[in-house]
Order: sequence, then structure tokens, then C-alpha cells
Amino acid sequence: MWGLVRLLLAWLGGWGCMGRLAAPARAWAGSRGHPGPALLRTRRSWVWNQFFVIEEYAGPEPVLIGKLHSDVDRGEGRTKYLLTGEGAGTVFVIDEATGNIHVTKSLDREEKAQYVLLAQAVDRASNRPLEPPSEFIIKVQDINDNPPIFPLGPYHATVPEMSNVGTSVIQVTAHDADDPSYGNSAKLVYTVLDGLPFFSVDPQTGVVRTAIPNMDRETQEEFLVVIQAKDMGGHMGGLSGSTTVTVTLSDVNDNPPKFPQSLYQFSVVETAGPGTLVGRLRAQDPDLGDNALMAYSILDGEGSEAFSISTDSQGRDGLLTVRKPLDFESRRSYAFRVEATNTLIDPAYLRRGPFKDVASVRVVVQDAPEPPAFTQAAYHLTVPENKAPGTLVGQISAADLDSPASPIRYSILPHSDPERCFSIQPEEGTIHTAAPLDREARVWHNLTVLATELDSSAQASRVQVTIQTLDENDNAPQLAEPYDTFVCDSAAPGQLIQVIQALDRDEVGNSSHVSFQGPLGPDANFTVRDNRDGSASLLLPSRPAPPRQAPYLVPIELWDWGQPALSSTATVTVSVCRCQPDGSVASCWPEAHLSAAGLSTGALLAIITCVGALLALVVLFVALRRQKQEALMVLEEEDVRENIITYDDEGGGEEDTEAFDITALQNPDGAAPQAPGPPARRDVLPRARVSRQPRPPGPADVAQLLVLRLREADEDPSVPPYDSVQVYGYEGRGSSCGSLSSLGSGSEAGGVPGPAEPLDDWGPLFRTLAELYGAKEPPAP
Repeated sequence: MWGLVRLLLAWLGGWGCMGRLAAPARAWAGSRGHPGPALLRTRRSWVWNQFFVIEEYAGPEPVLIGKLHSDVDRGEGRTKYLLTGEGAGTVFVIDEATGNIHVTKSLDREEKAQYVLLAQAVDRASNRPLEPPSEFIIKVQDINDNPPIFPLGPYHATVPEMSNVGTSVIQVTAHDADDPSYGNSAKLVYTVLDGLPFFSVDPQTGVVRTAIPNMDRETQEEFLVVIQAKDMGGHMGGLSGSTTVTVTLSDVNDNPPKFPQSLYQFSVVETAGPGTLVGRLRAQDPDLGDNALMAYSILDGEGSEAFSISTDSQGRDGLLTVRKPLDFESRRSYAFRVEATNTLIDPAYLRRGPFKDVASVRVVVQDAPEPPAFTQAAYHLTVPENKAPGTLVGQISAADLDSPASPIRYSILPHSDPERCFSIQPEEGTIHTAAPLDREARVWHNLTVLATELDSSAQASRVQVTIQTLDENDNAPQLAEPYDTFVCDSAAPGQLIQVIQALDRDEVGNSSHVSFQGPLGPDANFTVRDNRDGSASLLLPSRPAPPRQAPYLVPIELWDWGQPALSSTATVTVSVCRCQPDGSVASCWPEAHLSAAGLSTGALLAIITCVGALLALVVLFVALRRQKQEALMVLEEEDVRENIITYDDEGGGEEDTEAFDITALQNPDGAAPQAPGPPARRDVLPRARVSRQPRPPGPADVAQLLVLRLREADEDPSVPPYDSVQVYGYEGRGSSCGSLSSLGSGSEAGGVPGPAEPLDDWGPLFRTLAELYGAKEPPAP
């Protein structure tokens, strides 16, 4: 048999499968049981094409999509058909006896578009292949079951305002999952559902464009456009999807600045310094960002001199500030114009008008309390030196600008004139010298003068006054230094000994020229020659000076040419020395003289040292004696009452009559009058004991006793003026309960004497009290 495997195509409800025969294959042996390499006639194997299954089809039973059949199968049931590959046994099943292929469930092309399967016919008993295996494809046929979607939506786009018609905004793209190669299921058409008439969309490409010109951002800044994509070429029955495009109009500089008002009025106090903010101006510009940045300027020269205007950090407001000091008394108001201009101008929109605006500004200067103003910013005065105190130096003048007639008080700040060399008249402001001035000690004096309004002391101002001390010829010329020179005894006549320099402390120009004159006459030992340049030369005369042991003292007269001319006399010491051949000094006559006397330099130093030591000892001895005397005087002046002495012993009770003076606590009625003579001191114990005698009774008034003791202390000149504290056992008068002390028991509360018990009956312990208070009081009259 030719073993041709035939593919039977079955059509069910429009379904079908199609196969074709390919070229002959190799001979396949074994069908008739002839072994070996015997060749049979060739036959053609199956080559399967595609089977088609419509997607999303769901029936009540598995759907037959095709049938496999071999001519070996004679209907005896010995042939079994097998199906392997993708989905075999789950999605696709085959009837082993008949070869019918069924699909068991609904398929989705978007999940899997095709399945590759392998078909084979085998012997049912031995599973021996009856035909070689053949591969075929089952393709899922698409239906329009997926609507278009926009994977990148929603969209946001920006387009400049005032754009022309047709300006591209954005391109939207929809995706359809259906098969684009089968029918129109994936053919999309774009339309605008919402956003007309401002925007349009290209139906094929999905490019969104502007549909009208001159869209103004200041009118509407944002638009919401709804774009629809529909498949099936946009025909009825197609599926559709939509997305939104938010279109924002970006700003362009299409609006010029505009002041909201034509006139601005401000006020500023006259004391406002340069840089003080006067006010803000803002020109309105509906544009945004850099398109709304502005620059401000003052057009009139009158305002630009007193004020300046600049732009704030945001670039929107104009800041009007003071440029120079203002004066209410000289000018009370300013009027000028201010211009606002956009800094960035787009040439494409110049047709929309000039991008600037002008407004008028009026600034009123307000009066304010001002300190006095000096007529000069600084004063420079001069005064000659050596003038008597009270000499007029100059006058300082200030005035109150608010009230010129208001009086001003002047004063010199103390720290500017610590030596009190000057004084100022408070009302007139005239400055006088307070002490003689010396130019050589101080040339310049820098004073600070304070001017204060009498009506308001808080209003004050200061000014710097510089006073220069002028020079007068008050210093005689002097030698620049003490000159002590020598000359060799072998010097030739006319030899230069020393060049002498003069010094004049007066100012250069007043007495700069100094003249010299030395000793005159034929007996002069030295000659002085004036060099006429402030110096002189000391020369040997034609007749040499005779040698001597003592040095020569050469008097030189110096005078200046000032008015009046001053002169002085100075002395130059010249020693005549013995010199070596090379001109160095070997010995001078003063040293030889000292050696002849037998006193050397070391001996003189020793004598001076001894004398100094003796003087130091004397001074030390005197200082010690003085210190000792001062210490004794301090001890004598100390008073015992300045010391606090604490005793830690107990008293002897009523029998102890020697520890203190009990008379100080006795009944004041028996106080005896003060004895003549100096009063006794009561801050120390008495040196001698006085026998106590009974005292006559008296009124029990301790207050009178205190007054008496106070008078004694005040009238005693020997007692230092120190206070003493004494404690008395006196409760006072007027108490309703009476006194608790037995010292005042001699009278009743009502003043009527009562019967007194005999103190002698109290025993020996009260003998002292019996002596003090044992006297009988006379009966009341």
C-alpha cells in the first residue's frame, strides 16, 4: 500500500482545516515484514499547514476542528492516533480511534496566537508507528475583542500663548491588542471629544494642534482636551478608548506694565538720611517670571537729585529712597515722574504697544526737631603762646534751624581738653585761654564743642575745633649739647678744636639764625668763629694757650634774630693734654693734678660710698623711731569701750557687793547730787571703795536717773565721745500690773504709801538692802 497519510479537513460551522502534500520522502520499510535493506517504493509523508480556531468561542461541548486519517487504517480498530505538543491533552484532544481533534476551551489570541502540535498513527497492539510523525500548527483566528488603550495617558503638554493655528502641541498614541493583519480590528482613528474649538487632532497620527489663533494665557491658562481612539477604522461597531490631554499655555511678554494710579504721594521726615526708604511703587504686569521683570527710573532731574529709585530683589517693585539730606526749611515738597519698563521685550509682540508706563510722584518733606547747626563743619583757630589767661581765641556759632531765635548753650567736652587750657562762654560761644600756652610743649589742641538747645536738651550737636598755638620768640638759643673737648699741647696756632652747634627751640622762621661770639681781647686763649649756619668753630689763636693743670672754660655768647632778640651764654670746657706722635691723648693736666694731691679716682669712689652708707643708716634709724612712736600713739588713743570683753564667771549673788557698782541700780529717789569736781567715769570700775551710807528716800523715777547720767556724760570733757550701753532693771511707769521689782515697792500703784515690812527681819542675807532702803519715808503732807 502506498501509505499515503491523508489529512481530512472537516468544516464545522464555517471552520475548516487545510493540508497539502509535500515532496516524496525516503522509503519507509517494515510494513510488509521484509527485513533488510530491501527498498520499497517511495511514498510521501504528511506536511501539515495551519488549522484555524476562532478565539473566544465557547460552546457547550468540545468543538471539532479537524480529523487525522491514514490509509493504513481500514476501520478494524488496529490504528491508534496520538497527539503531542503545545496544549495537547488539555486544550486539544484527539479521538484515538477516529482521529478527530477537538478544542476543549475558549482561546484568546492576545494570550497565545498559535499552537504547534505533532500527530502520529501507531499500531494499537504494539504501539509501532504506522506513519512517521507529522507537525502541524493550529492558529487562533482574531476577533475584535480589545478596545484601544493609551498606555502613556493622561498627557500634559505646554504651548506658548498667542501661538498660530496648527502649532503642534503633543502626539498621543493608542494601542489595540487585536491582530493588525486580520481585518480592521486594529485600525485606529483619532477624534477630539472635548476641547473644541481650541484644539484639533490628526485622525491618523494622533498629533494635537492648536485650532484657533491668539489664545491668551491671562484669559485662560489651562485647557482639558479629551481624545478618542476608535478601531474598525472608526466605523460603527468598533471599540474605542479615550484619554485626556491637559494643555497649559506658557507665558510670553505680550502685556506692557501699567501703573494702577497716575499719582503717588509720599512723605518723609527731613532727618531721614541717605538710603532711607520713602515708599514703594508697583506697575502691574499680568505676565509671569522674567516677562514681568521691570526697571524703574526717575525722568525729571529735580527728583533724581534728591531721590533715587531701584528695583527690589523680586524685580517687581520700585523702591524710592532718599539720595541726599533733606531740609524742610529750604524745600518742603518734590514732584517728579517715574517710568516703569519691562527689562525683557519680545520683538514678536512689539505691535502690542510700548512696554513701559509713566506715573507722577509727589514727596512731602515733614519738619522734625533738629539739633543746632554750626556755621562751619569744622573750626580752625589760632592763638599766640604765652598769652595771659582769658585771651580771646575765637568764636563758635550755631543756630536752631527750626527756631532761629531759640538760645543755644555751648560747652567743651571735658575729654577733649583734659588739661583745661580753654574755656567757652556758654551763651556767646567765644573761646578763651584758661592757662598760658607753650608752643614748644604742645602745638595743636583738638577740642569738641557741644551746642545744646536750651528748650530741649536732647537736641545737641558737636563740632571739631582745632586750635593752633603760634610761636613767639621766648626761647634763647642754647648749645646743642654740653661740649667737653681737648687740645694737644703741641697743636699749631689756628688749629680747629671743636665745631659747636646751636639749638633754638622756637619755630623755624622766627629765630632760625643764631649768632656766636667768643672771648674778645688780646688775652683770649681761644677764638670762636661764627660759621653763619647755626654753628661755630672753636680755634686756637695765633698765640697758643699756656699749659696748665686745670681745664679752660671758654664762654660763648649766643643770640638769635627774633623779636625781641634773646641771648644766652654757654661754656665749653677745653683741656690741654699731652699727645702721642700719632695724635692720641697720652695724659691730660687734670689727671696729673689729682695724682699730685694723692687722691685717685678709686679713693674718691670709696669715700662717696662710705658717705652714702652712713646716710642710709641714719635715715633707717629715724624711720624706725618714727614708726615706734606712731604705734604707741595709736595704743594710747584706743578706748577700752571699743573692746568687747567676755567673762565666764558667775556672780556671787546678793552677798557679792564688789563685782559691780550697785549704786547704779539703786532707787533714784536716794541719788545724791553730783559732787564738785570732774565727773567720775562710769565705763570703768572705781579704784577705791566708798562706804555705802543709807540715802534719803526720793521719788522712784529711774528715767530721771538716766537723764542725769546722760547729762553727766555730755558735760564731761575728759570722756571721749563714745556711746556706752547700760542695762537697768526698770520696767517703766503706767503699767496696770505694776512693777515686779522689789526696788520700787515703796509705793502703791495709786501713789499712796503702804505699810513697809521691816527689812531687818529678813535676815543677814538682806542686810545690804536694809542699809540701802531702810530709811523711813516721811509721811505725806
